[in-house]
Amino acid sequence: MGASQASDCRPTNIGVRATLLVGGLFVFAAGIPLFVGTERTDVYFAWTVRPPLTAAFLGASYWASFLLGVLCSRQPCWHRARLAVPGPLLFTLLTLLATLIHIDRFHFGSVQLVARLVTWAWLFIYAAVPLALGISLVLQLRMAGQDPSRQSPLGAGMRSFLIFLVVPTGILGLGLYAAPAATLKLWPWTLTPLTARAVGAWLLAIAVISAQTALEDDVLSTRPAFITMTALGVLQIAALLRYPSDFRWMSVAGWVYLLILIGMLYAGAYSLLFPRSQSLRESV
Repeated sequence: MGASQASDCRPTNIGVRATLLVGGLFVFAAGIPLFVGTERTDVYFAWTVRPPLTAAFLGASYWASFLLGVLCSRQPCWHRARLAVPGPLLFTLLTLLATLIHIDRFHFGSVQLVARLVTWAWLFIYAAVPLALGISLVLQLRMAGQDPSRQSPLGAGMRSFLIFLVVPTGILGLGLYAAPAATLKLWPWTLTPLTARAVGAWLLAIAVISAQTALEDDVLSTRPAFITMTALGVLQIAALLRYPSDFRWMSVAGWVYLLILIGMLYAGAYSLLFPRSQSLRESV
């Protein structure tokens, strides 16, 4: 981005940047007991997650979202930071609601001190983060400034792919979250109503971020999203390799899931391989 664009752009306020950074650190920490301590969530997480593939899926999602939050928190201009706000805000609200719906599944009364502390921290964070992010967003939208014009469009092919990605993640996410009992068979491994809503919240966040990336239509502004998609695809494939017996490989749901992961990896590779000359022209 040139000097004139940097000085004229609407700045990202400190509230948004701080919330994204703190939220990023939280999701990184949340991913540790899920992706590393996958089979000990009864001790180290807010609720017991079974089967292990579900815990690994959630941990991979938390770790990938860490990249989105931290990368966008470093952006001084709002048009490059806003990609990390609508999707995560929706996710935190849905996760808070799922927590309240299934409050009996959480480790508030666990004999394990660590589990109790993690559970209370979980509830506090999911109550505080959406409130802080929502207030920061309102203040952000009232700030003066302008958004620079797009300098490096994604291209019709990539935008079409992103819009296509919205369809399965959005529909399946909505089904798992709103009607888990009726849609559990559409997922390629066993879920409970709580884990279905947790997975559904992630899918809906992915759908929102994919749609926003397509609307932004700018390679440099949306690069954090592509980096996040790459990390998510790699981590989810690693989760499948760790727990292959939990996955229904020959099911239609399994094939759809694998195609979504391959699509995310493709989107990330596209971003990394995008001709540097267009990006360089914007930064001169």
